[in-house]
Amino acid sequence: MKTASLLTLLCTATLLITGCTDTSSRQERPNILIILTDDQGTLDLRSFGSADLYTPHIDALASRGVKFTQAYAHAVCCPARASLLTGRYPQRANINTWTQGNPREGVTDRNMYLSEVTLAEVVKPLGYHTGLFGKWHVGGSMEHGPLAQGFDEFFGIRNGFIDNYNHYFLHEPGYHDLWHNQKEVFEPGNYFPSLITNKAMEFVETHRDEPFLVYLGYNIPHYPEEAAREYEEHYGQMPEPRKSYAQTISSLDEEVGRLMGHLQQLGLLDNTLVVFASDNGHSTESYQIKSVDHPSGKPQGEAYGAKGGGGNTGKWIGSKGSFLEGGVRVPMIVSLPGRFPENESRDQIVTLMDVMPTVCELLEVPLPEKEIDGKSLLTVIDDNADALRYETLHFQWQDQWAVRQGDWKLIVNGKKELKGGPEYLLDSIYLANLADPNPEQMNYAQDHPELVSALTSLHNTWSKSLEQSEQR
Repeated sequence: MKTASLLTLLCTATLLITGCTDTSSRQERPNILIILTDDQGTLDLRSFGSADLYTPHIDALASRGVKFTQAYAHAVCCPARASLLTGRYPQRANINTWTQGNPREGVTDRNMYLSEVTLAEVVKPLGYHTGLFGKWHVGGSMEHGPLAQGFDEFFGIRNGFIDNYNHYFLHEPGYHDLWHNQKEVFEPGNYFPSLITNKAMEFVETHRDEPFLVYLGYNIPHYPEEAAREYEEHYGQMPEPRKSYAQTISSLDEEVGRLMGHLQQLGLLDNTLVVFASDNGHSTESYQIKSVDHPSGKPQGEAYGAKGGGGNTGKWIGSKGSFLEGGVRVPMIVSLPGRFPENESRDQIVTLMDVMPTVCELLEVPLPEKEIDGKSLLTVIDDNADALRYETLHFQWQDQWAVRQGDWKLIVNGKKELKGGPEYLLDSIYLANLADPNPEQMNYAQDHPELVSALTSLHNTWSKSLEQSEQR
């Protein structure tokens, strides 16, 4: 069992002294709903500029809150999720790549450290009920699941992706990956995004009179791009791969709308902090995944789609797996009616790491006793201030790394897309100017060796600081 942190003990003592655990005080605290989508492109909502998409429910959320046009996640899913949960660069938490692994095969070293303090562990001492519904993907082993990191209830998948109707992880050899807490459950034929929305709705209704934190990790539009059946005929003559992608985005929007409507019906929406974001840019992976020898409900040998893209990055280039803007810049919305402005936009740099310090400041609780890299969003939201909030921004995934300072970004050992082959690699040292009319399409490394040297020095200093972080 995870050792209780000093933060937990202090917060618990404070509650006992002040008597803040009564129902009336709980009702004054905002509920917290975090919606994290999977492989959703930089501009892939109508409210962010994709006029060809039908996303009325998420657009309504943007109209009730603040949307961020320069929000950063990561190039792939696991590091982004670790940053969201901890407020820290993911490398501090032992996450620098995927944590894929069959949960039946025991503990591996590819899990988030149990010593990390998650957002769920921060709010639990305040009387919050905590639930995670959907994709976990920061620890495949049973011992490193959500219940070990502060969540009271978990319903979803531990790893990266599944078929949405039979719930099997599709890379060979394949295995079933659907769990309720520590128990494997079977729901063949039921659409996974709808299942987790239903579970989240049940959770908030059960805890409607007390504060709750719900982390809803949708697994779409990540491949296989399986839309809800009612959207399979939508978008008419739109060409592929945009059509399949758009159908899946609209399926996602429908699920968000169902949950928002449920909160409204319960009278909870006006007292719920909602954070909506994606974990990375859209995927351009293009290959077929064959059904393997398991009782999946699909014919053995049937191909599943990774259809080569479909996302919209506007003027930006790059996609999932790349530190180009299209790989790491994501749509993000924050809403809290009556407390935050409505129908406004912010262009400051913000990150998924900012969610933890934002919640702590909003709830007036101390940050975890860790090196917190994120920064609270409250001054940005309230006053449109803090323009230079990140002097530098760092990214690392496997042997790729990047540093942004101002409009300059240095990418080393970088990729254009998450595909194999030399044609998808950037120059090994790639210096881009984000202020260019066509940003990141020209390499300035030879023109500005002094900038390459300075940014490399920043990366080396940052990398050394990671080595000094508390581990395990």
